[in-house]
Amino acid sequence: MSELFKNALKRNKAPFRADIVGSFLRPKELKDARHKFQQNKISIDELKEIEDKEIIKLVDKEKAAGLKAVTDGEFRRSWWHLDFMWGLNGVEKKNIKEGYSFNGLKTRAETASLSGKISFKDHPMLEHYAFLKNIAGNDVLARQTIPAPAQFLAELQRAENKEKTLSIYKSQDELLSDIAKAYSDAINSFYELGCRNLQLDDCTWGMLCDKNYWQARQSEGINVDDIAKLYANLSNEAIKNHPKDMSITTHVCRGNYSSTFAASGGYGPIAKFLLGEVNVDGFYLEYDTDRAGDFSPLRFLGNKQVVLGLISSKTGKLEEKEAVIKRIEEAAKYVNINQISLSPQCGFASTEEGNTLTEDEQWAKIHLVNEIADEIWR
Repeated sequence: MSELFKNALKRNKAPFRADIVGSFLRPKELKDARHKFQQNKISIDELKEIEDKEIIKLVDKEKAAGLKAVTDGEFRRSWWHLDFMWGLNGVEKKNIKEGYSFNGLKTRAETASLSGKISFKDHPMLEHYAFLKNIAGNDVLARQTIPAPAQFLAELQRAENKEKTLSIYKSQDELLSDIAKAYSDAINSFYELGCRNLQLDDCTWGMLCDKNYWQARQSEGINVDDIAKLYANLSNEAIKNHPKDMSITTHVCRGNYSSTFAASGGYGPIAKFLLGEVNVDGFYLEYDTDRAGDFSPLRFLGNKQVVLGLISSKTGKLEEKEAVIKRIEEAAKYVNINQISLSPQCGFASTEEGNTLTEDEQWAKIHLVNEIADEIWR
């Protein structure tokens, strides 16, 4: 074992040394039930009953796998981000001509568009979290995952939504203020239900890492550094009043749809803004392929935690333990080993379609994360 690991310690709060990003493959019974509901063959109550049953099974499996933080697998959602946005006041579901572009694939053509001023009240995910907290019990942390405020802003500024957004918000400052206020209210509402770890999922930073995206925005006369500062400021404004005993983390990736991706590029161009200026407690960073670059940007981390996503959720092939440990050694040259944890690079099903691996392969990945963490952080 490397000398870098000799003082490695376990950790008793989120992010944990062996961790997850959030979503899990939807079991067949749940997929079938959602399909029947869409065809009006079962009621919403019947669908909820099946969701409840499958989430109980999932949490039992998460506990059995040794995880200290559990999620509901996002089993009640179709998307990792849009479902939360649709639940906000002033937001509606909208069908569009073309979905998000991934490497060789297009997603379903849906978005979140404004219908009025944005606010957070009586959101359906509060009930979802209350159910998770109840079945999780007191021996593990029940984690809530939602899209980051910057992700919501980016959705409202898509070409299909921009006109509607501008018709409701004449001032960008007013838009940013309402987004931050809605997120602050969401954080406090989840806290009141017992949530002590909330994760903000964010692909906007991953897109800013992409050279082609960066060049396209520059050609439009938009300074990418200005976008990065905007995203960092919005995130900080949204979380600035969060309860101090609530861990706020953020997950950054480059897209995760049916085992494909949307962006490539290392964290270098945005590290000083993301790692240096966003005031979360920890970052879950995609690092499972060369598309994410090297570990040198971790020097901007300061005293925050980083969860290295070295295990791929996109493929069923199980990583070699020694190869993963070697990469953690590389990262530990830039940041203290006790600021590092390990997880898959993303969820296993960012959308209900899921990635192209089996449930057995999914759990083998989780067990590998635990095995490596137990070996390093003794």
